[in-house]
Amino acid sequence: MNFIFISPNFPENYWKFCESLRINGVNVLGIGDQPYEALSYECKHSLQEYYYVNDMNDYEQLFKAVAFFSYKYGKIDWLESNNEYWMRYDAKLRTDFHITTGYQEDEVEMVRNKALMKKGYLKAHIKSARQIEVQSYPQVKDFVQKCGYPCIAKPKDGVGAFQTYRLNCDEDVEKFMKQPHENYVMEEFIEGTIVTYDGIVDSLGTIILETSHVFPVGIMDIVNQKNHLAYYSEREIPFDLKKAGKAVLKAFKAKGRWFHLEFFRLAHDKEGMGKKDDLIGLEVNMRVPGGYTADMIDYANEIDAYQIWADMVCGYGARSLKKAPYYGYMHHKNIIGTIVIAQKIFCKPMVHIYGCMNICQKYGRMPWEMKHLSLVLKRWTKYMHL
Repeated sequence: MNFIFISPNFPENYWKFCESLRINGVNVLGIGDQPYEALSYECKHSLQEYYYVNDMNDYEQLFKAVAFFSYKYGKIDWLESNNEYWMRYDAKLRTDFHITTGYQEDEVEMVRNKALMKKGYLKAHIKSARQIEVQSYPQVKDFVQKCGYPCIAKPKDGVGAFQTYRLNCDEDVEKFMKQPHENYVMEEFIEGTIVTYDGIVDSLGTIILETSHVFPVGIMDIVNQKNHLAYYSEREIPFDLKKAGKAVLKAFKAKGRWFHLEFFRLAHDKEGMGKKDDLIGLEVNMRVPGGYTADMIDYANEIDAYQIWADMVCGYGARSLKKAPYYGYMHHKNIIGTIVIAQKIFCKPMVHIYGCMNICQKYGRMPWEMKHLSLVLKRWTKYMHL
């Protein structure tokens, strides 16, 4: 099997996908914008060959790279980046080279365009925030009169919460409308906690790995206010979240890939939307949960999520997963990251801190996050009944 992995060098943990494929005997071919000499040792040794392009946004260069690999190694069976940013290029390359394992060019917009996502939610019978595609100031003012302040403006095809704005008053709207806004949508504000349904589906759409994460602080606030990012994994997936997640996967025809589905759990009753704790669709992401979440899934469930994905690619059977024995917690601020895993043993919490020593050695001190970790865990153990 020939597998082309787009951007195996970034994010920096993505070489693990390539390594897992290679363990299964797959011929892994990488395309990236980092010179070969600058690749990490692990990334180099997880690839059969690497093709350097100086601009990943230049489709002609990507096309030539895939053409070269096709000429040298024969038919390409899979092409994937596992990265939301490159999804359109992935889909176009699959279409141009007749690679059928993944979204094609005429299918990918449904999972990239935030306006089109609403159709998928309707098909899944999942409520979502009212939305318009921004066109004119009178149109926006009319929308605000119906939904009230605050409201949210975000790119139709943005990644994460980048260039997403919370508009709290007429002055904010006027300021927003003065900047380029042709590719923006505007949504009503939903007050609630972000919860996710994450995992992997096989080529038939069968879920072979599922988990959930809770974000006490919204990603938009973290990005715009430069706050600390903190979230944790659920030991048991709530029934309503699992039901909603499966409905969304079916509506969006998810097959042979990772998924990261975001929902709001309402903080209070909202007229026309639902009761407190009801789920509201936020965004559909057909890729790996961001950052080091895949590693956190590993630790929290005592599995190898990278290998489960690689086994799916190769058509191997799914592994049965029991209830997660751990809670996983991720805390990240700028370049300092910490994964904490708490386990219930003999009614007392056991805590493992991964990477703490390396952080201390690099920065010559104990980061703020570590100093205050005991306070965080103290609150968690009370909340989670560890």
